[in-house]
Amino acid sequence: QVQLVESGDGLVQPGGSLRLSCKASGNVGSIMILGWYRQSGNRRVMVATVAANGGTDTGPSVGGRFTASQDNNDRHTVYLEGNNLIPEDTGVYYCKAVTINRDGTMSNYWGQGTQVTVSS
Repeated sequence: QVQLVESGDGLVQPGGSLRLSCKASGNVGSIMILGWYRQSGNRRVMVATVAANGGTDTGPSVGGRFTASQDNNDRHTVYLEGNNLIPEDTGVYYCKAVTINRDGTMSNYWGQGTQVTVSS
């Protein structure tokens, strides 16, 4: 089992910046990927991810304005930084962990989500 706790900015002005953090605990040794997803209405999209080896990826729908990174001292804490935010970036941001189990299967764990609103 992995537990995820998100924290960070709630209200951001258009054109402003965002920084969220996610700390994983529990069976962190099984984590393959930590990432961020955004839900707006009934649509959830990948924003950015960080793999256990440090490799990063950004979702195609966010326009390259977001980056996920690991904490320098704790690779099970990841950050999401966004720049030049637009109202369409409003949504609930979820942290997700993908883990590998002993039998080779994979599991997904989600945080509770944190609301981000981009508005003046």
